[in-house]
Amino acid sequence: MGINKSRVEPIVFHTFNGLLMIFIAVVTLYPFLNTLAISFNAGNDTIRGGIYLWPREWTSQNYKAVFAGGTIFAAFGISVARTVLGTILSLFLTSMLAYTLSRKDYILRKPITIIVVMTMYFSAGLIPTYFLIKDLHLLNNFLVYIIPGLISAFNMIVIRTYIQTLPEGLIESAKIDGAGDFRTFMSIILPLCQPVLATVALFIAVGQWNSWFDTFLYASSKQNLSTLQYELMKLLSSSMNTNSSASVSNGANLGQARNMVTPISIRAAITIVAALPILVVYPFLQKYFVHGLQLGSVKE
Repeated sequence: MGINKSRVEPIVFHTFNGLLMIFIAVVTLYPFLNTLAISFNAGNDTIRGGIYLWPREWTSQNYKAVFAGGTIFAAFGISVARTVLGTILSLFLTSMLAYTLSRKDYILRKPITIIVVMTMYFSAGLIPTYFLIKDLHLLNNFLVYIIPGLISAFNMIVIRTYIQTLPEGLIESAKIDGAGDFRTFMSIILPLCQPVLATVALFIAVGQWNSWFDTFLYASSKQNLSTLQYELMKLLSSSMNTNSSASVSNGANLGQARNMVTPISIRAAITIVAALPILVVYPFLQKYFVHGLQLGSVKE
């Protein structure tokens, strides 16, 4: 009795596909789970190595060292504020520019597109940028986190490409009904662009959340403008520069934490603290990615 290939092949494929997905999931999750385990493991014990997916000696001292001094909480608020405000404003203005440059009847469409795209390849450099920020009176100003990144050439191209795939009849019908460009943009374009806007919003939010170099350059002299990433960077730098076998903590607990945590353990705790908010937000945007795939599968 012969083997029915039509039945065997799907079984082989699904088995191989399942094993491959499990392997990819393990490879993807292991570094994060290993870092999480180290962050909850005693610092002196971490030096011995051999920590994989479970702490050998449980402790919360690594996180206490990170949050000691109280500056982390204020910096967390600044990071959240710049991420939320920067993402909303950048997304709105970038999408508005993308819609404008997607219109074939716009006379200045090509020259403006060329100017915007050129910013992806040419930069004035760090020093001229610093003097520009200074002349705009943005030094030690919260707006220095928002204004320089309002428009992104790459994000504009992504959104414009998506808008160009929308049926032209929708825009024409809106104009027949008497809607202007702004009304069309707000009522027609933005609701239809939710999948690409969610994707770009994630790009912007991750960039804003992880940014610390602009704080170092433009707002390092004002503690009330310090961001979470900048505070964690300072803590990590101080721990790595310590010549003893232990790490340092923040503020007044410096000497006390020196015998309790190590640079490796505190680095793991810093990584978890910095990554956790984005990991919490990402699942809420995942549904828009799936929705975008469904929209892309339907063609006229």
